[in-house]
Amino acid sequence: MQKILARGGLGSRREIERWIVEGKININGKTAKLGDQLTEGDLLRLNGRVVDWQKYAKQPTRVLIYHKPLGEVVTRRDPDGRPVVFSRLPKLAVGRWIAIGRLDINTQGLLLLTNNGELANRLMHPSFKVDREYAVRILGEVNDNLIKKLTQGVELEDGKAHFDDVKYSGGEGANKWYHVVVTEGRNRLVRRLWESQDKVVSRLMRVRYGPIVLPENLKAHCHHEVDEKGLQILFDLVGMQQELTLNPSRLRGGRGKAQHRKE
Repeated sequence: MQKILARGGLGSRREIERWIVEGKININGKTAKLGDQLTEGDLLRLNGRVVDWQKYAKQPTRVLIYHKPLGEVVTRRDPDGRPVVFSRLPKLAVGRWIAIGRLDINTQGLLLLTNNGELANRLMHPSFKVDREYAVRILGEVNDNLIKKLTQGVELEDGKAHFDDVKYSGGEGANKWYHVVVTEGRNRLVRRLWESQDKVVSRLMRVRYGPIVLPENLKAHCHHEVDEKGLQILFDLVGMQQELTLNPSRLRGGRGKAQHRKE
């Protein structure tokens, strides 16, 4: 049950286990318990709402690379009427696109999206320490001592943080480009680290998430689908098997086995 609901993006496996303990999940009119299995035809309710869980068991995993421009927000609906990234994506017959991490409205570049909620949760989870690389343009002088401080760690309002790597990447005049790497997804972390040292970030662009690099020829507003090889690399990175479908009729009793994609 946790595996299928997490795959559908309803929550992480830990969240779903907590919902089971709290009595929020019901199967065929009975409160679900940890260890319960789903089988084809079961009626599942979450907080009283019927969940069509079987569709999540049948969808192949897809991952998109989207080149987010400045001015777009990573949300499904924006009360202020700003453009949202999800309106630019291809429609899914089953499930929905889930953003793997976020980019704020003033940050552009690589945004990964998937229809596999479990994969999304693992790629974002701090325990996997997945690299995020950014190209950042800084206004002002940056010396070796400042870079040393940023890589060793500085105190922010939500705890200590640091860059795993900082490399000079060129520039003219007062503006200089650097490539920085972080392994956590705290809100506005790259900007806040530079601003803690009184440096102004005049441009920020994510260029890599884990092994996935933003293609040079991918224009803003456009997307590209990760191929089979890329999917396998992502699954291997977070210790998952790449599944074509989960067979609901074989899940009861824990005997279900993943079917792998065929070429």
